[in-house]
Amino acid sequence: MIKEDEQFERAARAARLQQARKNAGFGGVKSASGKFKWNVNNYKAHESGRNGFGLVDAKKYAKAYKVSLQWLYFGIGAPEDVDADPVVAVDVPLISWVSAGMLSEQQPVTDFGDFQTIPALDLPDGEWIALRVVGDSMNKISPPESIIFVNRRDKRLVHNACYVVTDEAGNTTYKRYRSDEYPPFQPASYKKIDAPTFEGAINVIGRVRRSVIDM
Repeated sequence: MIKEDEQFERAARAARLQQARKNAGFGGVKSASGKFKWNVNNYKAHESGRNGFGLVDAKKYAKAYKVSLQWLYFGIGAPEDVDADPVVAVDVPLISWVSAGMLSEQQPVTDFGDFQTIPALDLPDGEWIALRVVGDSMNKISPPESIIFVNRRDKRLVHNACYVVTDEAGNTTYKRYRSDEYPPFQPASYKKIDAPTFEGAINVIGRVRRSVIDM
């Protein structure tokens, strides 16, 4: 079920999309969809707020209607604002820790089509997944409920960098790599929390490159 704040955000985004269409001189959804070769039913659902739309679609709509992506998607600034830099927008699959444990080299999960997505701006090139942080073991960097963005292509171990790793039993954790400690994947917490106990070999899912939390 969609949370109340998500419903409000979806409705506000849909209203801005409708405003952008009208300001661009299109009288209805059919004329706009026909002009830009969009699926009229999908677009109508986006503009009515029946379905939400992600950053990839928002970028497409902003370009077509010549409005600011920051305004259209995030409600920041005004429609006529010029985005300071070209914005690279991606929708990243938000997966569970259980699913993350299946991202091993032996049995990789490659189809993320059924997962909810979360928008991200200007991530570097990579293969990205997002995870919602549970617990306090990394609260110096990522408080509980933070969203971390993990680059599955980046598995090179760097001292003090953060990673999501899993062991042979599928136990998955988010920790900081400390090359001079054992085990090398350690908590970064204001609380006294023990290092994890791993079963068998450790597989690096990817390096955590961004951590965000709603205030």
